[in-house]
Amino acid sequence: MASLLLIDDDPDLLAERVTHLFPAPAHIVEIARTAAEGLEQVTVEFPDVILLDLRLPDQSGLEALRKLRQIDARIPVIFVTVVRSADSAIEAMRHGAYDYLLKPIDLQKLDRVINEALKVSRLMREPAVVAETPPDEELPGEVIIGSCPRMQEAYKAIGRVADHSFPVLITGESGTGKELVARAIYQHGPRAKAPFLALNCAAIPENLLESELFGHEKGAFTGADRRRIGKFEQCSGGTLFLDEIGDMPPATQAKMLRVLQEQTFERVGGNETISTDVRLIAATHRDLKAWSEEGKFRPDLYYRLSDFTIHLPPLRERSDDQPLLVRHYVRRFSRELGRDVRQVAPEAMTRLRDYSRPCSKPTAPYCFRPSYRNIWGELAS
Repeated sequence: MASLLLIDDDPDLLAERVTHLFPAPAHIVEIARTAAEGLEQVTVEFPDVILLDLRLPDQSGLEALRKLRQIDARIPVIFVTVVRSADSAIEAMRHGAYDYLLKPIDLQKLDRVINEALKVSRLMREPAVVAETPPDEELPGEVIIGSCPRMQEAYKAIGRVADHSFPVLITGESGTGKELVARAIYQHGPRAKAPFLALNCAAIPENLLESELFGHEKGAFTGADRRRIGKFEQCSGGTLFLDEIGDMPPATQAKMLRVLQEQTFERVGGNETISTDVRLIAATHRDLKAWSEEGKFRPDLYYRLSDFTIHLPPLRERSDDQPLLVRHYVRRFSRELGRDVRQVAPEAMTRLRDYSRPCSKPTAPYCFRPSYRNIWGELAS
């Protein structure tokens, strides 16, 4: 169940649209008509996402944002306003707003932004639980399961690095749980009450990634009709997780190196030096050491990132953990499908251990990544 708080002195039309997109009982939409009323509701029960107007009868939305971040900086705040001032949008993003939307609202965009904010909120709040064996009771969030020696080393590494602010590089094939480890580092560290933002470098077009990270000035390139605040500025004080950093283009790598060394950068097309305070956690399925030796990745950036590296082994190298994972997924899919399966036949476990298929990643010719849903279908039948 997701809860949304709408702080707006004239919320009727917007509330109707939000409740249409996020209907009860699966979602709860609360309404406050003043900043004071909204702040009081937040102190009683934290919402997952806040929609905030810029103009409120008792104080400005920017002032309300500052107070909301003092209560809990992890709540994504989306401005929804008629104010089209570029300065207002810039100030909102500089002070940590998740997004800035203009009325009249485009429903598709509103739906997309709120769903993205709900995901960010979930990543920050749901614990990334580390468990040697599947827990007896279902826990909120996702669980890192494994008791083999290599996973024990990964758990100890999380504990060693969590309290520090230097960069961490998480390596391993796709599907080994790199984002879960990043969240565990964040949640066990001193920045756990500050924002956590995740960005997949491989999913952003090369010409837009630098702007997404560092922002841009108006007129910096075609289509840049206003200043944009990037993730390093928006997430200052918190943690930024960059997945698939090996796919980052060379020009952006150079700027990343400076941020890691000096915690300063310039927006694309700008001359103003901006200071930030972001803890960086990066992940990749690539062999960055080999890539740096081949000139495909900056060696200086690789060595800066790899001060502390956590490697996650693939499942084919964790044969002792396979029964634990099967038990976990059998219990999970039993609940989803309304079945009462207590155990797995020995011949099914033998088939599972012998199962392998080509991996989609060219860096790993074969990997043990069975479809648990397919196996479950055979077991359930």
